Amino acid sequence: MTVLLAYAAPLLAQGVAPPPGTTLAAGAAQTGALDRALTTISGDGRPLSLSLQILVLMSLLTVLPSLVLMMTSFTRIIIVLSILRQALGLQQTPPNQVLVGLALFLSLFVMRPAVDQINANAFRPYGAGQIGIEEAIGRSATVLHGFMEGQVRQTDLKLFADMAKVPAFANPRDIPFTILLPAFVTSELKTAFQIGFLIFLPFLIIDLVVASTLMALGMMMLSPAIISMPFKLLLFVLVDGWALTMGSLAASFGTG
Repeated sequence: MTVLLAYAAPLLAQGVAPPPGTTLAAGAAQTGALDRALTTISGDGRPLSLSLQILVLMSLLTVLPSLVLMMTSFTRIIIVLSILRQALGLQQTPPNQVLVGLALFLSLFVMRPAVDQINANAFRPYGAGQIGIEEAIGRSATVLHGFMEGQVRQTDLKLFADMAKVPAFANPRDIPFTILLPAFVTSELKTAFQIGFLIFLPFLIIDLVVASTLMALGMMMLSPAIISMPFKLLLFVLVDGWALTMGSLAASFGTG
């Protein structure tokens, strides 16, 4: 993400000095690449005006966070945490902001090896002026490609490859992002719901026991959810549920 923001920064202020450690030749090459891109977008051989450049940049900043989150472990984690909250019978506790924060920081923990690789192979050489922005983005994409490739299901990958009518890939690294990304998201959704099902089972058993007990006692007007919630919270606390859930989620990616 830092590399992408570094790429977008010269778009707002052309003529500003390149990043520290970057040679003038590298900065000029990057500005030339941006000029060519803007000229292609405008279509009339002239670069876009400053207001349109800002509009393009803000549009990219709107899309990029969602795209980056979909290419990481965030999707699986936030879905499992949401299912856990529903299984406990808590509608707004923990609140959405807390769940998103937990998912974000746990995603950073899971993606730490990939982030370290991007920093060592792409961002630092780019900041030192050793490589251009295109190569830095390419190296970053290679790291994310490897992460998604290790998590995607072959059945989902084959599904989207067949839909795109492309032949089988001899090397997994040859899989384009247009096929790998939707296959990865589909695999993450499937895995998240499988984990959520296993988490839901013990709480469902408590609900059934409480509902059957209330029916046997003739207390049909009393809501079973109100009675079962303290027992579910007690069970979750006794087994140290948060530590088990977060640890299991992190271990499910097997990134080491």
